[in-house]
Amino acid sequence: MEKNFEIKIEATSNPGIVKFEANYFLTQHTSYEFENIDQAKNSPLAQQLFYLPFVKRVFIAQNFVAIDRYDIVEWTDVQDEVAEQIKEYLNSGQPVVNEIETTKKAAITIYAESTPNPAVLKFVANKKLVTSGHEFKNIDDAKEAPLAQELFHFPFVKEVYINENYISVSKYDVADWNDITIEVREFLRNYLEQGKEVLSANATVSKNEIEKQADTDFENLDDVSKDIVNIIEKHIKPAVASDGGNILFDSYDPDSKVVKVILQGACSGCPSSTFTLKNGIENMLKEKLEGKVEYVEAING
Repeated sequence: MEKNFEIKIEATSNPGIVKFEANYFLTQHTSYEFENIDQAKNSPLAQQLFYLPFVKRVFIAQNFVAIDRYDIVEWTDVQDEVAEQIKEYLNSGQPVVNEIETTKKAAITIYAESTPNPAVLKFVANKKLVTSGHEFKNIDDAKEAPLAQELFHFPFVKEVYINENYISVSKYDVADWNDITIEVREFLRNYLEQGKEVLSANATVSKNEIEKQADTDFENLDDVSKDIVNIIEKHIKPAVASDGGNILFDSYDPDSKVVKVILQGACSGCPSSTFTLKNGIENMLKEKLEGKVEYVEAING
């Protein structure tokens, strides 16, 4: 499927630098920094950007282009036009960087990390795998995710969750992690070293459509629900992600003051998830939204 690039503008801690984040990877394993148009001879995109008089430096990484500007302009005046120019270039199908071919494989490391859920192990890579989380409950769910499909060929794999730089694998009780961890880790390392696709273009398109719908749905929420979503995103989701899982807002009932959330990855079906809900999520929402939340209920994803 042909890729349809979209660009999201992201501010950075440096007011002179803005990131233009793409919904697909732009390079495989390498990041590039160009100080001027001569240095950018292997990057047609960077060369084009240097024709803009305010462009000082160009950085190209896995899924974004970052630009450092001269002070002759403010980003608020030009960033939308730059985003559109990058988007048009990417959708033209021209190369971002003419990467030098090499026979040496990209060095990939994978380490296994335990999670609060004994049925789930988190396999962490030294490179970014996807730009957002994807959950697969079975092999049919994974038809647009070649890596997940391959994992489901292991008879002990029950579910797969892929996010940023890690894969959470849920197993059936028939197998013990002590017996299968090395096998799964080596499979993942070999798969990624060969440069095989983690997700198809279709999967990314579908995810983008879901996220756009989520943005629309957010605007239609009541004020308390919006506050709950913001608290989950800022305070709860990062901690859950560190355990190999994900949490999504489902609903809020102002009459019963009940919040429903969806648990994914390592959090789904985790024996300690009830404790986490009561002593973590529920207490935090009660504290930050005093009198508006009484109970948090989990829905396993």
